[in-house]
Amino acid sequence: MLMPVRYAVVGAGWISQEAFLPAVPQTGNSRVTAIISGNREGAAQLAAFFSIDHVCDYQDFDALLRQDVVDAVYIAVPNPMHHDFAVRAANAGKHVMVEKPIAISEKEAIAMIDAAARNDVLLMTSYRLHNEPATLAALDVLRAGKIGEPISFSASFGFQSQTGNHRLKNEFWGGPLQDIGIYCINAARHVFEAEPVEVFAMAARPQNDQRFEEIDASIAVTLRFPQNRLAQFFCSFGVFDVDTYRVAGTEGELIMENGFRFDTPSRLIVKTKRNIDHISYDIHDQFAGQVQYFSQCILTGTRPEPDGEEGLADLKVLVAIEQSLRTGAPQPVSNPPRPGHPALSMLRRLPTTTRRLLL
Repeated sequence: MLMPVRYAVVGAGWISQEAFLPAVPQTGNSRVTAIISGNREGAAQLAAFFSIDHVCDYQDFDALLRQDVVDAVYIAVPNPMHHDFAVRAANAGKHVMVEKPIAISEKEAIAMIDAAARNDVLLMTSYRLHNEPATLAALDVLRAGKIGEPISFSASFGFQSQTGNHRLKNEFWGGPLQDIGIYCINAARHVFEAEPVEVFAMAARPQNDQRFEEIDASIAVTLRFPQNRLAQFFCSFGVFDVDTYRVAGTEGELIMENGFRFDTPSRLIVKTKRNIDHISYDIHDQFAGQVQYFSQCILTGTRPEPDGEEGLADLKVLVAIEQSLRTGAPQPVSNPPRPGHPALSMLRRLPTTTRRLLL
């Protein structure tokens, strides 16, 4: 396959408009050649703005895949639709990048993984932070033992969600846990380089806020990891902007301020008895970084680190947390160890752009 890798964007909503479509021209090894959307008029406007050749409705997706116009698809439709589009794309021989959570059930995620393997294509879960400089620097600090053995992870991630957002709907498996809590789960797993074995969760929902008629506003979770390590996180669609995590070790502490969002600069603080280091990071285009990384994997035939199994690992934790919320009791989790974790070799520093069209 020759550069650039040709992508179809499935779902032309906010994340595609705000982040993915503007990012791809920054990569140098990728381009978008098709948009699949239920809003044909809006998709046509985006296609004209970004010089994209092909626009089609969801019902014409398979016909598009039969043409030689795309090599990979980026799936950014609501969560319950991930499985269907991913399996159809893989069966057509196209590589797949899918937004998180990878699917709404373990059965669907496994079917996506199996379809990719059966058709010899790559499946990547869209974990942009796995290529992000501050995140990788934090993990490198931990691996170097600069704060001793990590014992505790705690995170808070939340904002005020806007009325009408589809992530406030049960039918789309919406809620702060699936949308932003998953970042905290993923971070904890890689901070400890291990899989949680037990989860316990509590939720809160105000009675006088129409945004939370179908979903919980806030969720607090405790995860038990092997070797007497604990992680806790709070995620919410009903609080002032908060975005931070802390790792307490036997010999120091690591603090990441603005650790999860893609539109704010990050600051890494490393505290020990001897020193306090403050390291600031500029904003880089995290979507461009992950697209460039995935395209490189496609071009070289290299399996991406955040593969389908990585998405499945977080999904199984999400399902256990939901079961804990229903039962009021701790729930076991069983995931195999990951073969690898985000590494500095995956780092991408690509410039941001102001060229975007928001409909």
